[in-house]
Parts: sequence; structure tokens; C-alpha cells
Amino acid sequence: MLRTTMVQNLSRRQLLAGLASACASAPWARAQNSTPSVSRPRAVVRSAPLRVAFVYVTPVGATGWTAQHDRGRLHMQRVLGRAVHSRFVANVPEGPDAERVVSELAHQGEELIFTTSFGYMEPVMRAARNFPRTVFEQCSGYKLAANVGAYNGRFYQGRYLSGMVAGHMSRTGVAGMVASFPIPEVIQGINAFTLGMQAVNPQARMKVVWVNTWYDPGREADAARALVGQGADVLTHHTNSPAAVQIAEEKGCWAVGYCSDEAAFAPRAQLTAVTLHWGDFYVRTAQDVLAGRWRSQSVWDGIAQGFVKLAPFGVAVPERVRSQVRRSEQDIVRGRLHPFSGRILDNRGGLFFDGVHMSDGQIQRMDRYVMGVEGSVPRL
Repeated sequence: MLRTTMVQNLSRRQLLAGLASACASAPWARAQNSTPSVSRPRAVVRSAPLRVAFVYVTPVGATGWTAQHDRGRLHMQRVLGRAVHSRFVANVPEGPDAERVVSELAHQGEELIFTTSFGYMEPVMRAARNFPRTVFEQCSGYKLAANVGAYNGRFYQGRYLSGMVAGHMSRTGVAGMVASFPIPEVIQGINAFTLGMQAVNPQARMKVVWVNTWYDPGREADAARALVGQGADVLTHHTNSPAAVQIAEEKGCWAVGYCSDEAAFAPRAQLTAVTLHWGDFYVRTAQDVLAGRWRSQSVWDGIAQGFVKLAPFGVAVPERVRSQVRRSEQDIVRGRLHPFSGRILDNRGGLFFDGVHMSDGQIQRMDRYVMGVEGSVPRL
């Protein structure tokens, strides 16, 4: 009889403690001088649930990046019921700890492992070589292997649309971004938001404060206050807490939330939010593994596929602005509007792009600012 779907939140300490005793019998310990052959999972007649694990870079809070991934996990459980058995490990640092945690999950028998931060990519690639029968899906990474897929959302599409809202509502024409790390995904969002503002206010500018963390509410709040002090009257963020929108509420500024709808934290300030939705992808991936049809691929979907959505507009947003943004949203869905298209200059006056629209490869390698963003991209 199938067991009832269970949710386990294992601590990193528990996992790492178990790793020591597992090393002697693990496949990678027995084959240190050889490269294991990599093969795809085979379809089998199952008498037990598919074991699925998630690895999170921050705690699971009420809002933010990790909260949205965990909502996706719970959606998968509701849809698939007893066919899956899921658990998660939260607050796992990027780097060596991630490889140990992922390897231990695979050794414990997890058949499908979702890792949900860019910095997990290399640890996952190393672990996947040692566990060729385990399927790994890496969020925001780009490397593939026979048993490793990659997935992400086109968040820049939502950033562009929310930038249009900000451009209409800003009194100073200055927005502020609390940014995490200078990786292409974050730079895309800064640039797309700025271009969206400039679509309705050509003089709009963007200021950026880098906090070099995914989650540190105190540091994020300090960065938001600094941006307000520099003249920004619309705040947004690419971090995992609602600190930036809370400071906007406190200071009487506007805010654009990120990852989750953060209106509960800034009921007067939030204009809208760029929200991320992973549940349907998690359902499809688990179904593919169960059916033996999973194949390694890179998935990069956006508004048209439901990965990215705008939260409801705040009451302060006029109907004319809502209508314009909704039309632009439909143009993105139909392929008529691309945020990175036409002639675009960088913030030093050089040519950023000139053409119909940027290719996926060009967007994924983005490493400089468009005109209107102040400063320069720091080196990692």
C-alpha cells in the first residue's frame, strides 16, 4: 500500500551527520578512480511514491524566492497526491555544503532533486556524476548532463511591465533596486525595469545598491533607506525578504514587489509585484520521471507559460496605466513586444544592442547596464 504523502524538513546538520557513515558504501566512494557511466532513468512499474527533494538557499518564509518554490512543491503534492513523497532542506549555503547535502539526499534514495539557487550549479554537476540514476533539476543554472536539467523564468518580462507602472507613478523619475549578486539574471531585471520606465518616461533613471546576499533583511533595509536618500521614490528588489517594500511603506514611497505578492507588507506602497510560479513545472517534471520519459533539457519560460505573473495593481494605479500595461503584457505573450529590442545604448553611451530583439544567448550573458542605470556592474 502506498504511504501517505509526507513532508519532511531536514536540517542541514542531520544530513551532514548522515553523510559520514554513508561515505564508505556510496557509489562515488567505491569508484574514485573511474568515471561512472551516465544513463537516463528507465520506466518501471512502481509500488512506492516517487521520492522528490528540494534544496533551498534561505529559510522558508512567508514571502520571497524560497517561499514561491515551496508553494510550487506543495502544489505538486496536491496534484499528484500519493504518487510523490517530498521533503526539503532549507538554508543550505552555496558551495561545498551544497554538494554534501545534494549527495546525501541522492544517497538516501531521493530520485528527483530540485536545487533552487544559481550557486548550486557546480555542486550539482559534481554530485550528478556520482549518482547517474538520480534526476537533478537546477534552477537558474545553465549546465546540462544526461541526468541534469536546468530551468528558470523570464523574470525580465515582468520587470519590464512593472517598470512601466513605476515610470507612470514616480514623481522624481528615479527608481531604486536592492540587488543581490551581479549575475546575468539580476542584471537583466535591472535593465528591463529601467527600459520599462523609459518606455513611458524617457528621462527615468535607476539607482542600484548591491547587498551581496540573497537574504539579510537588515542589510536589505539599509540599502533601501540609502536609495530613498538618493532620491528614489520607487523601490524594488532582487532579494528574498520584503524589507525593501516595507521601507517604501515606511518612507511614503512606491514599491514593486518581487517573487511573491508583497502587498501585505506594504498595503499602501505596493504598485504591483513580479511573482514567480513553479508548481506546474514541478508537476510536469515529476510526471515525466514517473513515466520514464524525462530527458535533460533547458527550460526558460515566462509570462506566456505562467512562470511569471504580475500581482494585482495597487489601488493608486490609474485605470489608464493598468490598461496600457495589460496591452503590453498581451504583446509579450504574442511575441510582438520584446523588452530588449531596437536600438539600446549602454550607460556609457556605447551600443548595447541594435536589432530586432536580443537572442536568448545574448540575454543570458548580460553583464552591463543600459542607459539610465547609474554606476557600473561590480565584479563577482
